[in-house]
Amino acid sequence: MIAEHSLVVLDCDPHHEKLSRGDVGTVVHVYGDGKGYEVEFVDGGGETIALLTVTSSDVRPVGPGEL
Repeated sequence: MIAEHSLVVLDCDPHHEKLSRGDVGTVVHVYGDGKGYEVEFVDGGGETIALLTVTSSDVRPVGPGEL
């Protein structure tokens, strides 16, 4: 399970015009023992681009050296 406040990588093609596979977001809420997550995506200035509810298969943890 991915913990709240963890960085995750979007591992699917989202239905959102400002996001794409590979974008990085922060988990702000965990649903059902890790079955789903609320993830916030922000731009370089810290403004929220999107807040998405995703399943556990839609995201993965950021790996070492990825950022």
